Amino acid sequence: MMGNKLSNIIRPSAEIAFAQELEELKKIDKHPKPEQWQLSPWAVLQFILGAKLSNGMVITPKYFGQKKIIELAIASLLSERALLLTGIPGTAKTWLSEHLAAAISGDSSLLIQGTSGTHEDVIKYGWNYASLIAKGPSLEALIPSPIMNAMNIGSIARIEELSRIPTETQDALISILSEKTMSIPELNQQVQAQRGFNIIATANDLDRGLYEMSSALKRRFNIVNMPLPQTIEEEIEIVTYRVNQLGRQMEIPLSELKQKQIHKLVGLFRELREGKSQDGKTKVKPTNVQLSPAIAISIVHEARIFAYYFDKNEIDATHMAPGLINALRQENKDELAILQEYNETILKKRVEYKDWYSSIKSNL
Repeated sequence: MMGNKLSNIIRPSAEIAFAQELEELKKIDKHPKPEQWQLSPWAVLQFILGAKLSNGMVITPKYFGQKKIIELAIASLLSERALLLTGIPGTAKTWLSEHLAAAISGDSSLLIQGTSGTHEDVIKYGWNYASLIAKGPSLEALIPSPIMNAMNIGSIARIEELSRIPTETQDALISILSEKTMSIPELNQQVQAQRGFNIIATANDLDRGLYEMSSALKRRFNIVNMPLPQTIEEEIEIVTYRVNQLGRQMEIPLSELKQKQIHKLVGLFRELREGKSQDGKTKVKPTNVQLSPAIAISIVHEARIFAYYFDKNEIDATHMAPGLINALRQENKDELAILQEYNETILKKRVEYKDWYSSIKSNL
């Protein structure tokens, strides 16, 4: 942590933010643990879904959704195959990946962020060129990737946005995942993965077709799709939990969230996604923007900050409507016409949405 105080870290990693919960789970965890796992599969499930422990400790939920999805993810990591979490943006793929790594390995930092510029040395290893020129290939000159480090210590490595990595670079993973080895031909050596090693990757459905995964690589992953929340209650719970968590990190007295405010925003999101009112009686053109819980969380959090500094710390639709409009505008200006139609067709007729109707109309 380089001497920084925890309170000064903008976003502490999962193993730091929830260190106490992880420690308490370790104390009571009597279930069998796979080699190199910090917690048993049972305890990992409790950490992700939340629980009240026998010692009275409350484990906060990290994921709101189907228990089956988390069980599948954990089961995948117990197998010989890696885990690939897919879904649209904002379905907690990265969030789940980080917290699974923290619970299993106690370290979520062995991370590769995928981009179109990600090359094979990022996946495998690179070289300190000054040392390479002076002494030639050697272990001292080798710069291990997060995946190589994970193989050496029997830990979980993470790859974000796998579908943004060029296909030929992706395929560097094939031998790693199938043989559990990484060749270093320059040194005539191989790195053999220790027990506990595995990879959690994420892929955005909107990037499908950008860099297609080869069938050979797909076969080496168990693919788990992360869906949007099934019910409005579930989505409200997700947004409320994360907004409150972000608010606590700010360490300023932000306004209390009213459930009615979140309900309105989430209800509006679901209607725009589905192109119809919640009762199904009125239809409009659905938005092409994936209005996910992540976007709702961002809108509410930013609205609370704005209200605190500029508007008596009282949040209302006037603070949130601009965030919705900006989210749509960033994707495509044509989306604003869809919002305008929705505003005039559905919101205008609702007395309880009068503030939203006026705010959207005045900002469009």
